[in-house]
Amino acid sequence: MEHHIALLWYALNNTFYEIINMSMRTPIELSVERCPDGYLKNKEDWSEDLAWKMASEWNGLDFNESHFPLLHFIRDHHEEHQITPDVREATHFLIASGVKKKEAKKQLFKMFPNGYMQQGVQLAGMRRPTAWCVG
Repeated sequence: MEHHIALLWYALNNTFYEIINMSMRTPIELSVERCPDGYLKNKEDWSEDLAWKMASEWNGLDFNESHFPLLHFIRDHHEEHQITPDVREATHFLIASGVKKKEAKKQLFKMFPNGYMQQGVQLAGMRRPTAWCVG
């Protein structure tokens, strides 16, 4: 019985995720290899031009030049530490860039309304994080 409940929960959860994901992102065909969720399989395929194209998939995302310092920070941090920076580290980057401390996290979520780890990391050309950080 527990096994059936777990399978039902899994199926409902995945169906819910797919419905929500479809409403947030409309995938387009690109010349690079990506996972079904849109993350690049090879971070070396990334370019600013590709980020613009990937951003166009996200419904309601106001993507502009101001996103690129943060996207480059994500890439540089990953290159140096071999790990994607979490929300706290991205917020500290914004503060160091001149954003007021009280406004940094708000700005991060304004830049990526569907989530920093989902949109920001994806648009920076990183692979899908294996451990999701919420916050």
